[in-house]
Amino acid sequence: MVNWIKKSKFLELIEENQDIIHKICNLYAGNEEDRKDLSQEIVYQLWKSYQSFRGDAKFTTWMYGVALNTALLNLRRSRGRNRVVSLEEHHETVQVEVANTEKSEGIGRLYLAIGQLREFDRAIILLYLEELSYQEIAEITGISENNVSVRLVRIKKKLKEIFYRGD
Repeated sequence: MVNWIKKSKFLELIEENQDIIHKICNLYAGNEEDRKDLSQEIVYQLWKSYQSFRGDAKFTTWMYGVALNTALLNLRRSRGRNRVVSLEEHHETVQVEVANTEKSEGIGRLYLAIGQLREFDRAIILLYLEELSYQEIAEITGISENNVSVRLVRIKKKLKEIFYRGD
């Protein structure tokens, strides 16, 4: 009975926060098939790690940490198998998604620009755009709050450069 309650609570939390998984998959997987695979892997890793969640941090903070680590590990593994998605393919995928969900052109351009950042920088800017505090971002990424601040300044500068280049 306890295990069923635990599983039920886990599924409820995943359902409430599934947008976190979708956003991470959109940034770290190049096509629909890869996004589905990554989504399944993230949920699997969340379930495996759920028993270690003590509630010291917010569930979403913990979830971002597990999901981002899973996405980054998956990306590195796929590169080892020469399954790197070209930036052009990633851009086309994001453009289709933006059109399908009727997001504004500005948001679409932002996602395209974010897709050009380094893996770790994508994670930081995603967390920042989700309005997490520097402390929460530091906790999730394992870097200091000061380092978060410095990196965000650099990331914003890089994004401006991308926008002005018209990429």
